[in-house]
Amino acid sequence: MAALAMTVLLCACGTEANKVSYNLSQEADNFNVVRQITVINCIQGDVLFQMTGRMSIKADASDNQLEVIVEDGNNYVKHFIGLSDNVTYVVEDLNLGANDVAKYKYTLNFNPEMWIPVETGIID
Repeated sequence: MAALAMTVLLCACGTEANKVSYNLSQEADNFNVVRQITVINCIQGDVLFQMTGRMSIKADASDNQLEVIVEDGNNYVKHFIGLSDNVTYVVEDLNLGANDVAKYKYTLNFNPEMWIPVETGIID
């Protein structure tokens, strides 16, 4: 009976990869991991912006957006990133070197060429 119980318990736990994935997700959602989001325009291949910091990220398919909660000191800030058919994103966990990052600092970098169109011309 004990052997059967152990077999059921071991099978219910899943693979080691599932456990690691769950643990990493929990650490990130508890703001213990520095992450970087890169949002990319797939048609042009341009990076629209990047955001780096301790954040929890939830993909909301019903609204076609990412909901990002960032820890900023004793406060939390919520951002929404709209997605479309030609906009995608990549999230990286930056655990390596996280000790070099200030605990409650986050950055948000926009690609200015995507928002401020500038045309140059020659005037005689």
